[in-house]
Amino acid sequence: MAHFFFFILIISVSFLPLALSRSLSSPPHNSQILDVAKSIQNTLHVLSPKFQSFQQEAIKQPLYNSSSSSSSSSSAFSVSIYPRSSLAKTQHKNYTCLTLSRLARDSVRVSSLTTMLQLEEIQTPVTSGVSEGSGEYFARVGLGQPLKEFYMVIDTGSDITWFQCEPCSECYQQTDPIFNPSDSSTYTRLSCESPECSALHLSECSSTGTCLYQVSYGDGSFTVGEFATETVSLGHSGGSSFSNVAIGCGHDNEGLFIGSAGLVALGGGSLSLPSQIKATSFSYCLVDRDSDSSSTLEFNSAGPSDSIIAPLLQNSKRSTFFYVGLEGISVAGEMLSVPANIFQVDDNGNGGIIVDSGTAVTRFERSVYNALRDTFVKYAQDLPADGDFMLFDTCYDLSGMKTASVPTVAFHFSGGKTLSLHPKNTLVPVNSSGKFCLAFAPEDGKFSIIGNIQQQGTRVSYDLANNLVGFSPHKC
Repeated sequence: MAHFFFFILIISVSFLPLALSRSLSSPPHNSQILDVAKSIQNTLHVLSPKFQSFQQEAIKQPLYNSSSSSSSSSSAFSVSIYPRSSLAKTQHKNYTCLTLSRLARDSVRVSSLTTMLQLEEIQTPVTSGVSEGSGEYFARVGLGQPLKEFYMVIDTGSDITWFQCEPCSECYQQTDPIFNPSDSSTYTRLSCESPECSALHLSECSSTGTCLYQVSYGDGSFTVGEFATETVSLGHSGGSSFSNVAIGCGHDNEGLFIGSAGLVALGGGSLSLPSQIKATSFSYCLVDRDSDSSSTLEFNSAGPSDSIIAPLLQNSKRSTFFYVGLEGISVAGEMLSVPANIFQVDDNGNGGIIVDSGTAVTRFERSVYNALRDTFVKYAQDLPADGDFMLFDTCYDLSGMKTASVPTVAFHFSGGKTLSLHPKNTLVPVNSSGKFCLAFAPEDGKFSIIGNIQQQGTRVSYDLANNLVGFSPHKC
């Protein structure tokens, strides 16, 4: 059974943003200033009726011209990305409840990734995605001819794109009308002998010879249906259309899915959208999910010239995930004392560190996390400690402060490049009263994850042709 972890990337906002960067030849500052008042203001803003009204109006705006044209794989184009709150109006009464919900979803995703990445524990092939989970970002995607628009979760940890489809034996509630393949002139069912069907981790054959897919994950959520090809359209005012893209047409979709019409897979496997449209690159920028701003998901566009470039590493056992060459971490300029090979993939395909749009909180192997936390605490002695909060074990009471000096956390990549995180990528509010927590967590597995809190405010560019990843602060 293919395991699937459903994630949400409305792409626009997630936990909290921004990053600063320098090369190793120009060391990062030991500390930076966190705008405490602005962060607390955002926690109140995201729950306000004005914010909800703004977001609901934003999703009504058409993103495509009906005369959508075909595009070559080398053409550059972009898709707007939006926060989860645009699709699913929050029912939480305060920011504490909203944070608890987000962290609970994030824990479900990481649990699923743990199953997928710890190869020795896997019983059946799996395909990742996101559970209702951590999905925080969506993009508007066109499907079929005539073109119809849908809000889709975007996930760098998934290879199979799927939509809810009529007729539904079981479908969850989504914002847009459910796609009806009989209304499209370009929908074509795939046969069991097709290369696309053979590329699935798990496929079955119907009595009529049609290829069937199934994607599922540990919490019991799943999607089942026909595997087919369809025209997929991306971009603004005319956009770019790609014919014969293999997608799942889900007739039975159950579990914790919410709001979106399905999922757009941006992983590294052969069935992912970038692979199928032969994109040479793609990039995204995740803005603060508590803001009302948006950004873009771009394909085939050149990365910013000032990007911090790191190698994308290959894991032959896990082609879906984007592994990055990380050599070390520093706090306030002090390098953590951890084994040199702690972030490397071993001969069995275990270990390493992935960049994942679907995970919110960055996870490190426990010994690395402990070193990070202890060093941070050493340099943050002027900040009043305030216990813990759910998976966060290091929190501070910043109530009454307008700003706070925060020790700089920096990632040191192979090739001598350094990404220094902005304080908003390091300390995040968990309520509206001034409690902020160190936004990292331990992981008992052998792998690590750079999550979307640490990516916010930075354009992350995947150069697929040259196996490089770029981090470009302030390029949303």
